[in-house]
Amino acid sequence: MSTYRCKICGELHEGPPLSYGATAPAAYYGVPEEEREKRCLLSSDQCVIDEEFFFVLGNIYLPIVGEEETFNWTAWVSLSEANFNRASELWDTPGREKEPPYFGWLSTALPCYPSTLSLKTNVHTQPVGVRPVIEIQETDHPLYKEQKEGISRERVEEFAINILHGENS
Repeated sequence: MSTYRCKICGELHEGPPLSYGATAPAAYYGVPEEEREKRCLLSSDQCVIDEEFFFVLGNIYLPIVGEEETFNWTAWVSLSEANFNRASELWDTPGREKEPPYFGWLSTALPCYPSTLSLKTNVHTQPVGVRPVIEIQETDHPLYKEQKEGISRERVEEFAINILHGENS
């Protein structure tokens, strides 16, 4: 595994990691903790809040310029009830990746960016057992640009520093 020297603490760390993820959509944390069991259904890949808001977990891939590896944000996207139900019906169905992409709203606040909540997305279903791929729709947001053009290894290190130390890079 490679290493990098942290610009904040000066220590040598393994990595940097090439993937970070969120355990629940942002809206989940807006539900008071004592009400979550009653109002929320949260699994490793899906979330329903108040039987009205529907979310799936997917991956936003950012190519690393000059490398074969990619960086991955595992993030939540809200879907319409109809699209969520369709995705759920096909959850274990081989060939589900042939579905057209579902429209969704990004529902995870990613560090190192201006607000990523409610960015428009296309959610591309993958083969059974593989999380959907989240494509950010065209916008002037830096996440869209990085998904299309790629990021540097230094940018990956910025993500790690931010997550390890809570610094905005």
